[in-house]
Amino acid sequence: MEPEVDRVLLVNKPLEWTSFDVVNKLRYVLGMKKIGHAGTLDPLATGLLIICTGKMTKRIEEFMGWQKEYTGTLIIGQTTPSHDLETEVSDPVDFSAITPVRIQQVAAALTGDLEQIPPAHSAIKIGGKRAYKFARKGKEVELQPRKVSVPVFEITRVALPEVDFRIVCSKGTYIRSLVRDFGQQLGVGAYLSALCRTRIGEYRLEDAQTIEQLAAASV
Repeated sequence: MEPEVDRVLLVNKPLEWTSFDVVNKLRYVLGMKKIGHAGTLDPLATGLLIICTGKMTKRIEEFMGWQKEYTGTLIIGQTTPSHDLETEVSDPVDFSAITPVRIQQVAAALTGDLEQIPPAHSAIKIGGKRAYKFARKGKEVELQPRKVSVPVFEITRVALPEVDFRIVCSKGTYIRSLVRDFGQQLGVGAYLSALCRTRIGEYRLEDAQTIEQLAAASV
């Protein structure tokens, strides 16, 4: 199949692939020079990634501004420097006093308009360098809080230490930061163990294709 020049592709990003890995693979598979993604997913996250080709790359900023939805799992009673499994997990602490009711209360407290400090292990630039480069060298950096909106923070399963959730949020929201703040408010810490982006604006994960499917369709 000959690829169309101007397209919006919905891709189900696999675990451990970076968003740029997906772009580079599809650039080769589709033979496209003008191609980009509309919103990074961390390597340890899966789910919906919007890929634009040709003239549709002009809409990338528009797509990045759309509301997003995620599902995932967090673990309470332990922390990591990156707030996910990219870095080493701490020793566990006692979380026996944490109840499902308290978990619902904290989720409610983290719903609405918030001021959020991005994770140190993030791609935000500080003095021209990515924050994660400082963090990986053990250097502390001061990141400024940013205003975000989290209209939905729903707890879908509690099987301590695991807590499953569904989050709807605005552009610029870091789920790892929400999980960090969740653990801090509980008083026992928490880290993100799994994350999947299920929606970006009107586009949904169930309509996405795998990289293998897109490659096969381009032959």
